[in-house]
Amino acid sequence: MPGPNQEDTAVAVPVKIDHRSTDYSLKRAYWLALASDLAYKDEATIEAQTRQWGCDTVRHHQTRFTPPFPLQDTQAYTMASDDVIVTAFRGTEPQQIKDWLSDATTPPRTGPAGTGYVHDGFGEALESIWPDVKNTHAELRTNGQTVWFTGHSLGGALAMLAGARMYLEDPRLAADGVYTYGQPRTCDSVLAKAYNKGLKGRMYRFVNNNDVVPQMPPAPPYSHVDALRYIDSHGKVHEAMPLIGGLADHAAGLLADPLAPAGDGVRDHFMHSYLTALEKNLT
Repeated sequence: MPGPNQEDTAVAVPVKIDHRSTDYSLKRAYWLALASDLAYKDEATIEAQTRQWGCDTVRHHQTRFTPPFPLQDTQAYTMASDDVIVTAFRGTEPQQIKDWLSDATTPPRTGPAGTGYVHDGFGEALESIWPDVKNTHAELRTNGQTVWFTGHSLGGALAMLAGARMYLEDPRLAADGVYTYGQPRTCDSVLAKAYNKGLKGRMYRFVNNNDVVPQMPPAPPYSHVDALRYIDSHGKVHEAMPLIGGLADHAAGLLADPLAPAGDGVRDHFMHSYLTALEKNLT
């Protein structure tokens, strides 16, 4: 299926995927964005594409549960080669999550390894699928492969929490990188601080201009983790929100489509918008 509220638009795939480097790069950000987008597709499409990326092994993860919000299951896939393992979590429609993301009355749950707190919905969603993901990594990580988590929207929150669980529960297994796109706030400041310390230089959180989902749930009590990569109204990636001109840039985004200014926060959340911006930066 296409990503949330977007056409299934063909996207140019990089000819060569670097399976070995661990440094931050826009090329890696673009590939992991493609991997996040692929999580919305059916199993056959996922398997065909991951083979093209040089990952001959793929595992699908899906669990069903009934949390107190409109989400029926958690889905993800893990692809692996001799050098890399990537788990990509599927997101969901902005309309499906905006109500419970905005609800500050939902009690949080204790975070990984008893560190801080996480949003109960995110914690429940990851808990339902984490044993399968963890066992898959234990099975496939036989060659010292690097490990990456990625996801868009809800999937970004789950990718961040997966990175937190792996690091805090067994630091020896810390992921080499976590890249998220349109990720909502996921945890409190205590967990965010521990996460930022343990995964410094490994976590990159992309936010597209007026994307409404990263503005939820409300702060406080919820916090974002580092490090922000902000995409301005012209599609340029910055290593931080500009201190001067940031508000003006938000306003420019809101006015980019004068026929539907109120919808900018949702349009900016589409996975296709993130892919388009990253493509522009690469070219």
